[in-house]
Amino acid sequence: MNSTSFAVDTVFAGARVLVGHELRPERAVAVHHGRVVAVGERAAALPARERVDLAGATVVPGFHDAHNHMAWYGMGLNELDLGAGSCGSVEDVYAAVAREAAGRPAGTWINGRGYDQTKLAGGHPTRAGLDRAAPDHYVRLAHTTGHMCVVNSAVLDRLDLSAVPDGGDVVLDDAGLPTGLLRERAQRLLDPLLYPVPLTDVTAGIARASERYLAEGITSVQEAGIGRGLVGSTPVELAAYQRARESGQLGVRTTLMVSADSLHPLEQCEGDSADFGLDLGVRTGFGDEWLRIGPVKLFADGSLVGRTCAMHEPFAGEPGNTGYFQTDEAAIADIVLRAHRCGWQVATHAIGDRAVSVVLDAYEAALAAHPATDHRHRIEHCGVLGDADLRRLAGLGLIPVPQGRFVNEIGDGMRGALGAGRENLCYRQRSFLEAGCVLPGSSDRPVVAGAPLLGIADLARRYTASGYLLGEDERIAPVQALRAYTYGSAYAAFRDRDLGVIEPGKLADFAVLSDDPTVAENLDTVRVEATVVGGRIVHERSG
Repeated sequence: MNSTSFAVDTVFAGARVLVGHELRPERAVAVHHGRVVAVGERAAALPARERVDLAGATVVPGFHDAHNHMAWYGMGLNELDLGAGSCGSVEDVYAAVAREAAGRPAGTWINGRGYDQTKLAGGHPTRAGLDRAAPDHYVRLAHTTGHMCVVNSAVLDRLDLSAVPDGGDVVLDDAGLPTGLLRERAQRLLDPLLYPVPLTDVTAGIARASERYLAEGITSVQEAGIGRGLVGSTPVELAAYQRARESGQLGVRTTLMVSADSLHPLEQCEGDSADFGLDLGVRTGFGDEWLRIGPVKLFADGSLVGRTCAMHEPFAGEPGNTGYFQTDEAAIADIVLRAHRCGWQVATHAIGDRAVSVVLDAYEAALAAHPATDHRHRIEHCGVLGDADLRRLAGLGLIPVPQGRFVNEIGDGMRGALGAGRENLCYRQRSFLEAGCVLPGSSDRPVVAGAPLLGIADLARRYTASGYLLGEDERIAPVQALRAYTYGSAYAAFRDRDLGVIEPGKLADFAVLSDDPTVAENLDTVRVEATVVGGRIVHERSG
């Protein structure tokens, strides 16, 4: 090829491009065949088929949410919104359900989402209240955490309440009757009525979520649980993501965590180390730059706001309640060991300090039995832990995956559950960094709002909704928060070879911002102007 005729696909110029691991500012970036080929003056000087003037905007690596529930969020956009912005009291919830019932045929389902009893005057909705609001419908209202739901009598009458799975409970009133609240794995009683979800519904949810994500500068996500179990929509859920990709509706690069309930023993030759997983031996790493299998997802315990996570000491004001495990302690150790031995990355949900301790024991035993230098095993949320377990976490090379936005949206409820003596042990993001851990950025959407710019601001500020500064010593600098939502999340998904940093060789995924998010004064005003995936502009706020 005549070198004088060569031109790169696109040069993005006239910008403040934050380049490399140190996020140094350059004024241009050149893209060819979907990857970065040059930055700075060299990029600006290259001949290009297209030149895009970004008019002084700041360009950062595309945001990467390390723990979100994409299909759940997207499908929930069609459900009754019961969040704090819509309902301030339990009576508001009943009124919303009644309005919905008035427009629906009798005998149909009313599904609501997002209520938080710590923000509702009157606490949890009850079956009695729902019976009054919608006597002729089936009603299910999901808590914002997803760790519990409330149903009405019409639903309760169809459940086998004598078969509550271990790791969950049906809450009873003073008379010993169900209140309608199903916690943790007790929600699985609903499976015969609601599971599996049709693939068309899951695919449509993925498409809706993907569109929202691109508008927020998100170019990559990790879906925190598909298949069976508490967060799965259908045992064939991967097919929905494949359909979304084939139809052009999957706009963000996606790593899928597979529910531990979906893994099973496999036939193999003795010594093959592939005796536990998915059929054909599929495991972590299978896929391509758009859609791939990530960790196995295991639930150890429950929710801090719901006071079901496993704690060493009782929750504040509840002397007899230390929470409980969703998965038996011995089973946690066994699943972690088998999955690790068979080459899976393992991501274990553990929020309470007792659950974190048990999960650390499981990882330590697995690594002692089968040493690995780059396992990147994770603790999802890692919500409450003391200094001794923090040192163990770092020493084992584990990745904690906390959510900065939790402090703002559900921090008052978390603080109430812990009490003043333990609140500084909650979501210790700065401590993770100082201990030498890689810190990802994530939202757990739809538990809280998922826009990365909100998450970055909350990682830096740590104010609850009431204005309380929760864990001042755990604040991190905006530049550290940006690294978490870019490189940190890519590292946690084994995607750091391709993602998380703007430099030659990496995929050309960027967020174009109105201001520099590493400057604290900009955090209230910065917005996403455009999103670029593979060098192509896929979202623009305006022309």
